Amino acid sequence: MSVTEITKLEFDQMVQAAAVKLNQKAEFINSLNVFPVPDGDTGTNMSMSMASGAKYEAEVESDAVSDLSAALAKGLLMGARGNSGVILSQIFRGFAKGSEGVNTYDAKRFVDAYANGAQTAYKSVMKPTEGTILTVVRESAQAGLDLVKAGETDLVVIMEKIVDAADAALAKTPDLLPVLKEVGVVDSGGQGLVFVLHAFYEALTGQVLEEDAKLDLAQMDEMINAEHHQSAQGKLDPADIKYGYCTEIMVRIGRGNSVTQAFDYDTFYNHLAELGDSLLVINDDEIVKVHVHTEHPDQVLNWGLQFGDLRKTKVDNMRWQQESIMDQDEPVAEPSDQPAVDTAVIAVSSGDGISALFKDLGVTTIISGGQTMNPSIQDIADAIAQANAKQALILPNNGNIIMAAEQAAEVSEIPVKVVHTKTIAQGMSAMLEFNPDAELADNQSAMEGNIALVKSGEVTHAVRDTTIDGREIKNGDYMGIVDGKIIVTDPDVATAAIKMVIEMLDEDSEIVTILTGQDSSETVVEQITAAVEAIDDEVEVQVYAGGQPVYPYLISVE
Repeated sequence: MSVTEITKLEFDQMVQAAAVKLNQKAEFINSLNVFPVPDGDTGTNMSMSMASGAKYEAEVESDAVSDLSAALAKGLLMGARGNSGVILSQIFRGFAKGSEGVNTYDAKRFVDAYANGAQTAYKSVMKPTEGTILTVVRESAQAGLDLVKAGETDLVVIMEKIVDAADAALAKTPDLLPVLKEVGVVDSGGQGLVFVLHAFYEALTGQVLEEDAKLDLAQMDEMINAEHHQSAQGKLDPADIKYGYCTEIMVRIGRGNSVTQAFDYDTFYNHLAELGDSLLVINDDEIVKVHVHTEHPDQVLNWGLQFGDLRKTKVDNMRWQQESIMDQDEPVAEPSDQPAVDTAVIAVSSGDGISALFKDLGVTTIISGGQTMNPSIQDIADAIAQANAKQALILPNNGNIIMAAEQAAEVSEIPVKVVHTKTIAQGMSAMLEFNPDAELADNQSAMEGNIALVKSGEVTHAVRDTTIDGREIKNGDYMGIVDGKIIVTDPDVATAAIKMVIEMLDEDSEIVTILTGQDSSETVVEQITAAVEAIDDEVEVQVYAGGQPVYPYLISVE
């Protein structure tokens, strides 16, 4: 087939198909995380970012593709999560800028817009790194430009060339980034963009049915905006909750000894629909993911087992959660209840204990999030707007949130500075220099000066076998990660933590702070403390209940 013009119809189908594709492939993209930690989230971030963009685009009534692309860019920007989501938003921000005044795309207009997206993405990164999504977008855009320059007008031919070039660029990312080659993966962000481009091509060539894409988008929108776990439940009586168990499973289709049925989406979905409501079923050829509210989580698990083995399961008692919300002594403050301050300090935090510590240090607003769930630009922008302040400082406390924080600062109506904290420990150290009476820039400078004074260590377990920096890591081993580098591994969590702390200590060390997570052990904390005291009994050890997920021990040395 031949296509010489992209109208509202084709562009809408391309965008919606991309949102569906990223949602289906999110788990695969997550698996490409270089570090074998149980929190790879590039796929999740890109999927949620694209879903936000697709939602904005779908609501536009205009027939002009310039308006559609502008809405897509706006939705991507406000919904962007993590560095990968922010860069994806910048690609389509440039794409939208290159589409201004365009009613429909011919070959040249489309390729020029995409190439402008590549340029915008490069400019958005302070130190562009080859072997990433930036390489994929640049080389695929250049392939399109070359073809148009040669006189090609068929957008199917051009899109196919762009996809082929993106595939080739992705395949060589391990040659450009040694760590990718060592671990044996391609760049995860680049893989996400490749899926977007493949979806564009499939939609353009009629391989994606519009009604299928719309159905899956609605499901994703429900998943992204679901708030049944949040305190927004207000005063809902727990007895009024018809289906009390939020149940999630992930099934590896056709795997394991329990399989009695071949997977058929309609059969699988229709049976689950009889067991509850708020049903979400997303699948590809290998995995099916389920979210449902039910009274019989055991029946959901047993149904999944008939089609494959269970890779993940999660059951939450929503009635108990609602009772806990209603039992809280203090109501959640509305934005207007926030006391006015000159300078708000907004910190990203995961874990009730960590959030309480930040509050004690002078943080005025907490954004729930972190390594397992990066807040979106919209989340951060909303926190700024609700802070009731003349100006604000943001502590991302995670390297993957810094770009989103910077974009939120740009769209804010008040002056905002980002303190470039990459860890919880850096955030707490920075707060020691916060002066509520100082100028915004002076506070930022002083707080960032404190970041270098603290070493940040994290202990977690590996989720796969791999080799990084010549170090062999086995699935299930515990890793000690110091300032982003894996320095120790051991099958025993206490041994890994102690080895890590020993590596962190030096003659200038004065304080060791241990933040215990959800899976921590008092015995292990005692062993770590004893090991520190055996090395230097003048080093003070402080222990706080952090409550963070994924990392049972966050340990800092100052």
